[in-house]
Amino acid sequence: MPSYVDEVVIVDGRSHDHTIDVARALRVDVVVVAEPRKGKGIAVRAGFAAASGDIIVMLDADGSMDPQEIGWFVSPLQHDYDFVKGSRYVTGGGSEDLTWLRNTGNRVLTGLANTVLRSNYSDLCYGYIALRRECLEVLELESDGFEIETELIVRAARAGLRIAEVPSFELDRISGVSNLQTFRDGWRVLRTLARECTSWEAPTAGARPEALRRVKYTYPNVRFARTPTDPHSVLTVAEGA
Repeated sequence: MPSYVDEVVIVDGRSHDHTIDVARALRVDVVVVAEPRKGKGIAVRAGFAAASGDIIVMLDADGSMDPQEIGWFVSPLQHDYDFVKGSRYVTGGGSEDLTWLRNTGNRVLTGLANTVLRSNYSDLCYGYIALRRECLEVLELESDGFEIETELIVRAARAGLRIAEVPSFELDRISGVSNLQTFRDGWRVLRTLARECTSWEAPTAGARPEALRRVKYTYPNVRFARTPTDPHSVLTVAEGA
């Protein structure tokens, strides 16, 4: 985690993989939110509620999203943008984890979303996102499951937030198995898209969404060491320190 990050919030959903022990071994001031209910949307909303910073960055804790990219997400927020979306498809982005089926489904859903929203997103189903804290009141998030990412993106566009898209490289997860089920969650995303575009009224009084502007960055040719796959190795080092 970069040194300029002021606060780290982890939402723990009854995990048994030493997530909290490892987090505290690496950073003693980590804020842990115990969330007994299931669902990514529930976890995301709990994390947003616990975060105290003016700028909030949302990423998965399975190692698939590189914290070293946080600076690229934060920079546009310091230059008049409200909402920054990561993309695996623009120049500089990519994925080690995206299967052919998930890739195809994501592209179809992204194209549909762009048609409905008249936007120019390149990666709908990717949850590496940064936003200004005051935007949460505007977005009025309520989804409980994986579709929270679609709700965030659709409502950001419909609320007229100033949106930037930056490249992100999705890594193989360090450990664990994905809870994503392609057809079930794809249907939930499609249903959420339809619901948001027909029933949600933006509290910004229908202000016209600005065109999505991609922010071009050149990544330094630097490779960072990954976190060990075995949590016990981290705990052993911490105990011996």
